[in-house]
Amino acid sequence: MPQIRGRCHRYRSQRWIAVAIALICALQFGSAVATADPGGSDDYRAPVVPAEPGPPQTEHLGAARYLAGHRNVTPQGTNNFHCTPSAAHPNPVVLAHGTGSSAYSDWAAIGPELAGAGFCVFALNYGSESDDTDFGSADIHLSARQLAAFVGDVLTATGAKQVDLVGFSQGAVVTRYYVNKLGGAARVRQWVGLASPTYGGTLWGLVPVANAVPPLWWVVAQFTSTAVIQQADGSPFMQELNAGGDTVAGVRYTTIGSRVDEMIQPFENIALRGPGAENIVLQDRCPVDLTGHFHLVYDPYVQQLLINTLDPAHAREPDCVVVPLGTGIPDAIVGAHWPASGSGAGETGSSGPVK
Repeated sequence: MPQIRGRCHRYRSQRWIAVAIALICALQFGSAVATADPGGSDDYRAPVVPAEPGPPQTEHLGAARYLAGHRNVTPQGTNNFHCTPSAAHPNPVVLAHGTGSSAYSDWAAIGPELAGAGFCVFALNYGSESDDTDFGSADIHLSARQLAAFVGDVLTATGAKQVDLVGFSQGAVVTRYYVNKLGGAARVRQWVGLASPTYGGTLWGLVPVANAVPPLWWVVAQFTSTAVIQQADGSPFMQELNAGGDTVAGVRYTTIGSRVDEMIQPFENIALRGPGAENIVLQDRCPVDLTGHFHLVYDPYVQQLLINTLDPAHAREPDCVVVPLGTGIPDAIVGAHWPASGSGAGETGSSGPVK
């Protein structure tokens, strides 16, 4: 689902003029938004693999501050293509970030935790529409193909037969599309979705309004991204993803979500409805933890739930502590507006594994 993105809020007066013009254009020319699978489209670009290890973080703002001056940064302990999976953890873990985000922004806490627990951990930057800086924005069909290529590189480098996939927000959609629709099931032992928009979200309440006035979809698209529109509740893409069932045989599926998710409402849209799936609601396990969408990847309780899911043989009970409602939202807002500094195009990462 969409993260809070700074570029849409910089010039208020110009924005509203543009909205008016866009609405006129929408009423005249219709509201079609491309959703068809591009297949062998020339729009495909290789995934970006960040290579510079960065320090662990405890929230999105700290990650944004560090990321501003280190565009090639990857969470500490991740993207070591010399890592050899152990007998205890034979499957490398591949992490997929959310909309408008990056590997470091979303995984700067969980990545180091998993690496410290003995997993081989990998994280890509996917879904840039233009210049390899605004990740998680492009057509999800293309992003899923980028993930497929990355998984292939990880398996080749590590010698493993399968990976475990963990996706946050849009990352859960991208990874599940790869597993369910691109034949990825044979290469995946288990899939975990954190704040997964399994059945999409209402986009701050815009979905029912735009459905009532279809030309508004074109307007919404101009100020968000292709990927945001595709994650709307009832969108053609979400219908395509879930057609034939939410799950496929041979893969273990788990969702971890919150009743107070700010982006996915009703929160039941997080849950998978197919066989072989477990749906974990954070507040059912720890009622005083009111972590929502944005803070989920930085919540220690959720981090331990994830480790337990990936390694149930060594599971331990997470510490249940009070987390106030709204935690992490200010960090996400400020982090989205944090200015970038001195990062040229050559510093955004590599287009393949660093070996």
